[in-house]
Amino acid sequence: MTIQKSNKAHWSKGRLKGQNRLRLVVLGFSLCFAVISARLVELSLVRGFMDGQKGRVTQQARLPRPDIVDRNGMLLATDLKVQSMFANPRKIIDVDEAVELITAVLPRLDSAKLRKKLSNKKRAFVWIKREISPTLKSELYDLGIPGVGFRKETLRVYPNGKLAAHVLGYVDVDSRGIAGIEKYLDDQGAIYTASLANPIKNTTFSAYLSIDGRVQHAMADELAKAVEYFKAKAAAGVVMNANTGEIVAMVSLPDYNPNDPLSAQNAKSINRLTTGVYELGSVIKPVTFAMALDSGAMTMDSTFDARQPLAVGKARIHDFHAQKRVLTVPEVFTYSSNIGTARMALAVGIEEHKAFLRKAGFFSKLRAELPEAARPIIPKRWGKLTTVTAAFGHGFAIQPLQGISVTAALVNGGKLIPPTFLKRGREASLGLATQFIKPETSKDIRYLFRLNAVKGTARKADKLAAGYRIGGKTGTAEKVIKGRYIEDKRLNSFVGAFPMEDPKYVILVMLDEPQPLKETFGYATSGWNAVPTAGKVIARIAPLLGVMPQLSQAEKVSAEKKKKQVN
Repeated sequence: MTIQKSNKAHWSKGRLKGQNRLRLVVLGFSLCFAVISARLVELSLVRGFMDGQKGRVTQQARLPRPDIVDRNGMLLATDLKVQSMFANPRKIIDVDEAVELITAVLPRLDSAKLRKKLSNKKRAFVWIKREISPTLKSELYDLGIPGVGFRKETLRVYPNGKLAAHVLGYVDVDSRGIAGIEKYLDDQGAIYTASLANPIKNTTFSAYLSIDGRVQHAMADELAKAVEYFKAKAAAGVVMNANTGEIVAMVSLPDYNPNDPLSAQNAKSINRLTTGVYELGSVIKPVTFAMALDSGAMTMDSTFDARQPLAVGKARIHDFHAQKRVLTVPEVFTYSSNIGTARMALAVGIEEHKAFLRKAGFFSKLRAELPEAARPIIPKRWGKLTTVTAAFGHGFAIQPLQGISVTAALVNGGKLIPPTFLKRGREASLGLATQFIKPETSKDIRYLFRLNAVKGTARKADKLAAGYRIGGKTGTAEKVIKGRYIEDKRLNSFVGAFPMEDPKYVILVMLDEPQPLKETFGYATSGWNAVPTAGKVIARIAPLLGVMPQLSQAEKVSAEKKKKQVN
C-alpha cells in the first residue's frame, strides 16, 4: 500500500515537471512568434510609413513651382514640362557603342566623362542629360540603347529674360531656389503650399510681386542708356510706393539672364541695391535735416555759419559749392553745404545722432524678402568727427534700399514702412508702419525737396520731367578704395519723390564712376548725370503709375516750342 502511494506521488511529480516544460516551450514559441510579428509589423507598417514619408518629400521636391507674376499679372517665371535622360550602367551592354551613339546626337557632351559614368557598374542610376527638347528626346529614344531611359521633369523659364533678374533670382537644375524671390519661396514653404492649393493640377497659386513690369523695363532701359552715355561702370535704381513700401521697380546693371544661371556668377552682376553697402554721400543729408527739425534743435528759420571750413580736431570740413557766408536752412539744403549740415548734427548731439540713425534702421541689416542682404558698415568708435562726417553721408555705409526706405518716411508724413517685393495693400502696410518723424517735419522736408528741384542741384530732373512736380537731393560720394578716398572715382546718386504736394512714389538712381564729358563741361558730379537720368526715368514711368502732369503756363509754352521744333 505504501509502495503504491510512493509510485503515485512520483508519477504525479513527473507529470507536473512535464507540464512545466511544455509551458516553457509554448512560452518560448510565443515569445519568438511575438518578436517575429513585431518585426513584420515594423517592416510592413513603420518602414512602409517612413518610405511613404520619404516618397512624399521626394514628390514635394519635384512639385511644379508656383508661377511668379508682376503686380498686374504679367508672367515673370513659370515651369515647363521637359524630359531628362538617364542610364543604368549595370544594364549597358556595350559602353563604347552607347557613348558613340549618344554623343552623335548630343555632341556637346564630354565623351570621356560619359564613358566613365556608364562604366561604373556599382551604380544603378546616372544622369546623362537634363532638360532636353522633345525633338532630341525622340532622336535619343530611337537609338534603342538598353539601360537608357527618360524621366519627366520641370524646367524653370523666365519669359522676359533679364527683366527683374535680381528680384526673381534663379533656380538650380533640380528646380531649387538659389537666389531672389525663388529662394524666398522655397524658404517660406511656398512650393508645398502650392501643392496643397491644388494637388492635382497645381495651377491655383501664383506669387504676386510688387514689381510693375512696365516700370521695370523703362527704368532698365534708361539706366542702360546712362551707363553707355556717361561711360559708367554700373548703375542701379529703385522705385518705391511711398505709402505702402512696395518696390515697384529695382534694377542693377550689369544684370544677368536667370535662364542662364551661370551668368549670375559674374562678380559684376551683384545686386548693388541689397548686396552692396555704400557711403551714399549727400543723399543722406535729408535725414540729418529731419533729425534736427524733429528734435527742435533748429527750425526752418535757423541759420548756420558756413564762412569758414569747420575744424574738428585735425580734420577740416569744406563745401563743394562754398558760399562763404551764413546760410539759412533752405540754402544749406540747396547748396548742399557740408559745413551747415555738420553743424546741425552737432547741435543735436553725438548720442542723439546715433540714436536717430539707429531708429532709421541704419545700424542693422534690412530685412526684406530677398535673401541677399548686406549688413551696414558702422564705425566701432563713434565720436565727434564721425557725427560730423555721417551728417553728410560719409564714414558709414548702408544698403541703398535702406536709404530709399527712410526717404519714403521723410516725405510720406513720417511713417517708416518696411519695404516689400510682394504685392501689399495700403491698410496692411500701415499696420506695419512706425512713426519715424512728426508729420510737420515731413512737410518741411517735402518743401526742401521741391525747392532743390526748382532752384538747387536737381533742376535738370525737374526740366526733363516737367509737370510731375518732383523733388529730391543729389549725392556725389568719393569711393573708398583700399581705405582711401579717391577723388576721380565717384558714386553719384539722386533720391527724390513725386508729386511733391502728395508724394506717391520715391526714386533712387545711382551711377558708378560716370565720366566727365564735353557735354557736361568736364563735370562728373551727380547734377550732370544721375539727376538727368532720374528725370528721364520719371518722365517715362509717371504716366504708367497714374501720375499725370500738371504744367504751368510757362511749361506749356516751352512744351509747345519743343513740339514745333520736333515737327
